[in-house]
Amino acid sequence: MSRAVQNFAGLVAVLAGHEVVDLSLLLAEDLPCYWSTHQPFQHKTWNWFATRRSAAGNVYQRGGPYATRWLALDEHTGTHVDAPCHFVPPPDSGLPDAGPAGAITVADVPLTQLIGPAAVIDAPAAVGAPGESPLIEPGVVTEWERAHGELAAGDVVLFRSGWDRHYLPGPDGADYVHNVVVTGGSPGWPAPSVSTMELLLSRGVRCVGTDGVSMGPAQDGRPVHVAGLSAGAVFVECLAGLSGLPARGALFCFLPLRVEGGTGGPGRAIAFRPGAG
Repeated sequence: MSRAVQNFAGLVAVLAGHEVVDLSLLLAEDLPCYWSTHQPFQHKTWNWFATRRSAAGNVYQRGGPYATRWLALDEHTGTHVDAPCHFVPPPDSGLPDAGPAGAITVADVPLTQLIGPAAVIDAPAAVGAPGESPLIEPGVVTEWERAHGELAAGDVVLFRSGWDRHYLPGPDGADYVHNVVVTGGSPGWPAPSVSTMELLLSRGVRCVGTDGVSMGPAQDGRPVHVAGLSAGAVFVECLAGLSGLPARGALFCFLPLRVEGGTGGPGRAIAFRPGAG
């Protein structure tokens, strides 16, 4: 038996003792899956099995008896990753904060950077002022480390706040993002401070996730994005279902669409949680 086959068999054996947990948001036009001031998500029928006309709208058979639909979506729709070039300008642009990380698009991010042991850290239960996010400060991380061991290079830190409870269809979902960034009437999701991001970087962490809408706080998301992305880190935002993961022991994996020049990309986030079988 070749070493490659042996390694694959070993991987299968390990994963056989795990459950697969889906950490991704469902995309739908009546769900708040896009940033409220950006390109809205659309999903429309291009070809249907047979032409049908109705008061609600027509569908057409344009190419034969099959069904297919088209998508219109922002790069940062639903569960997605921020590539470094999302907030870091290209190194030769002459713009503020420009640097080498500004040349790293979503197509350039190594998949190994998006796979690793999950370190799930609960955000404090504090509530921010309307239109503002409560900050996750370094003490939250160091307290977690005292209980679960110090973070290390390769760990994927996931901030768990339960913000996905606001991800609801129709008007009920307005508190997810719209009422925070547009009307300013609702408090925002918990988000790490720049000091916290610097602490994670000092531990060697290069992939950070959140079940919040953004890694940055609602009141000013730029500083924490620049701090992390300029160091070559990536952010997986709009996660869901982190309540199903232990603080340690799960393996995280995110696979984004490989878009040329993309500042980010939606994809499927999963975790392998011990306990199956």
